[in-house]
Amino acid sequence: MTVQSYAPTRHPRMLEFVRYLATSVLALGADFALFALSMRAGVAYPVAACLGFVVGLAVAYFLSVRWAFTVRTVHDARTEFAVFAGVGVAGLLLTESLLWIEIHGLGMNPLWAKIGAAGCVFLFNFTVRKALLFSRRTGLSRSVA
Repeated sequence: MTVQSYAPTRHPRMLEFVRYLATSVLALGADFALFALSMRAGVAYPVAACLGFVVGLAVAYFLSVRWAFTVRTVHDARTEFAVFAGVGVAGLLLTESLLWIEIHGLGMNPLWAKIGAAGCVFLFNFTVRKALLFSRRTGLSRSVA
């Protein structure tokens, strides 16, 4: 019986998914860390949440373009970041909507609701960002080394 090797080059989409998952975990860590530090310093929680979101977004973008994805569709970095951030904001709005439905509509515990919403929004962000920014399109894409 032979053991099949699943080298990263044999399953590039799965590798990108796993790398994006790791990227998201690191971005969430940065977001949460700045949120917690800001709160400890006496910053109001809405401001602390905004600061954390911005830093998490920057970490997610940097790791996505440098490590997680191998193809970049948009040639202008400012436009690429704007689209990336727009998807992030859409994900944030989706999170708020899902939390409201889960907590107020379904009566779920907020912590469990947050876990469910986070999973859905992770898949949303990955799918939309991959489709808009990190997929091959004839004549438009360029590979990243």
